[in-house]
Amino acid sequence: MVLPHIVLDSGTDPDYSVIWLHGLGADGHDFVPIVEELSLPAAVRFIFPHAPHIPVTVNGGYVMRAWYDIAGTTIDSKQDEAGIRQSHNAIEAFIEQELARGIPAKRIFLAGFSQGGAIALHTALRLSVPLAGVLALSTYLPLSALAQSELTSNTTPIFMAHGVDDSVVPYTLGVTSRDKLQTLGFTVAWHDYAMQHSVCADELVDIQEWLTKRMSR
Repeated sequence: MVLPHIVLDSGTDPDYSVIWLHGLGADGHDFVPIVEELSLPAAVRFIFPHAPHIPVTVNGGYVMRAWYDIAGTTIDSKQDEAGIRQSHNAIEAFIEQELARGIPAKRIFLAGFSQGGAIALHTALRLSVPLAGVLALSTYLPLSALAQSELTSNTTPIFMAHGVDDSVVPYTLGVTSRDKLQTLGFTVAWHDYAMQHSVCADELVDIQEWLTKRMSR
């Protein structure tokens, strides 16, 4: 049973699938307007899951859509391992669904912003087969201390983007995560921008170019 989600096909009989995860407190609608601006060389099925509603400790226990709880004063402290793994399983169900539809793993991308990007990275590292790629936007690698022992494949290419003025997911945490992924053997295309915790026009251009290259192979 997959989570509630939005599906947007850019053409008939999609050749690729992109599973795009929103950030804390948002929902699957968040990135629909952005991907509608992308001009890609192939028909793509974009899938935008809605995270479950859960209480978030750092926000006073307020119930909102979240991929996992945040209990510490910084996003990478007191990590909610159970919640992260539960979301991993939920996203893997989407991957299995696309495989059943005839889209091979080498044509499936994971994408995510902030919390969604963290789940995209966590999931990709632990899949039995490499994916076409991961878009990790304004995010970090969760449970990084366990990554080496749980790694199953390090050939999925990764695009990471981060704002140098990000006060939600600090820029230094993004850089540390990039360095950890490279140490694990991943090829990471790193981009930073003069922005806060958001997405900018230059970033969309770079995303489009990166996806175009990966879809043209």
